[in-house]
Amino acid sequence: MRLPKDPTPIRTIEVVPYDPAWPAQFEAIAAPIRAKLSPLALGVEHVGSTSVPGLTAKPIIDLDVVISSRLQLPEVVSKLTELGYVHEGNLGIPGREAFMWPDGNGRHHLYVCSVNTPNLHYHLLFRDYLRQHPDKALEYGQLKEKLAKQYPGDMDGYSEGKQDLISRLMQEAEALSGFALHQP
Repeated sequence: MRLPKDPTPIRTIEVVPYDPAWPAQFEAIAAPIRAKLSPLALGVEHVGSTSVPGLTAKPIIDLDVVISSRLQLPEVVSKLTELGYVHEGNLGIPGREAFMWPDGNGRHHLYVCSVNTPNLHYHLLFRDYLRQHPDKALEYGQLKEKLAKQYPGDMDGYSEGKQDLISRLMQEAEALSGFALHQP
């Protein structure tokens, strides 16, 4: 008897030193998206760890496409589908829509958020704080390296291990910005 293949293979968590090519990779991915979504998209933001110079990261480019209203989402989905993306829904995070490159191996994550989405503000505030505080980015990167070794095939364990530090850094970022994303 043959056992069915597990549809969710274990992926080893790979954390690598900062690659100065990441901004150019972002631009190469973002350019056709900007062209296709003009004038629907207010912008395409490079977010996540690859957007912070010097930060250790999983080598996957994260992009947030910013739209003015969720009412534009059906047209945005249609245009991204024309580029080859597959709409995956919100993947459990309200206010954010995820898209996959069809071969599943595009080495980037694409999300669409309306301008008033807390998730977008969280991404931008965290990115900008780490860019302005290299010591905090170093601390975060060292924790990610440790967790990748501790949980090499456990994305949940890896993610949960980062939460306390991320929460502390976000509190610091919010205090400096005067912009609170979380209710006390």
